[in-house]
Amino acid sequence: MAETTVAETTVAEVMAELAALADPKIRAVNEKHGDDHAVNLTKLRALAKRLKTQQDLARELWQTGDSAARLLALLICRPKAFERAELDAMLRDARAPKVHDWLVNYVVKKSPHAEELRVSWFADPDPVVASAGWALTTDRVAREPGGLDLPGLLDIIDEQMREAPERLQWAMNHCLAQIGIEHAGHRARAIEIGERLEVLKDYPTPPGCTSPFAPIWIGEMVSRQEAS
Repeated sequence: MAETTVAETTVAEVMAELAALADPKIRAVNEKHGDDHAVNLTKLRALAKRLKTQQDLARELWQTGDSAARLLALLICRPKAFERAELDAMLRDARAPKVHDWLVNYVVKKSPHAEELRVSWFADPDPVVASAGWALTTDRVAREPGGLDLPGLLDIIDEQMREAPERLQWAMNHCLAQIGIEHAGHRARAIEIGERLEVLKDYPTPPGCTSPFAPIWIGEMVSRQEAS
């Protein structure tokens, strides 16, 4: 019982600190992107650095369901300590975009179960879950393409990306761009698909940033590679 009390007190203390860091202006900005946390991410990372790695605390914070607590949990957890089923359940419960993104990039990609989950999630009927499968596939396109059917991926993107729900569409578009950037033999087709589907063609892009429209994205990144 004593250990449970300590854990609960620790979680309570962390939640109180997160509440003190909450800023309504940050929440208002985040809500425009579908997120609901109100903590400056630089301050959140500073808190994580102070707490260091604490797997048990990370699990407790995740169970609160609070987005800021979950983001913190993902920063202080031990990615390889999660079981496959646990990561699957976490992903299906992570509906806030930032939590979903950090879970995939900071935890699942470092897990020994990453490839199994990639295959499992890729064709999941839930488009948010499927977007995680596509994100992991995009990572493999860049790092370890051996065994991937790149023409087959382009076929799926060509057939499905235009009508896909927003987050799945974004993940497919990233994969399309990555194939075009990393694999010269498929670059022309990737660009052609992007130009014909026009997905994210009119996406507002701040000055100095690269457009997510695949033909522009591919051209910019290839130019940088050739210049370096």
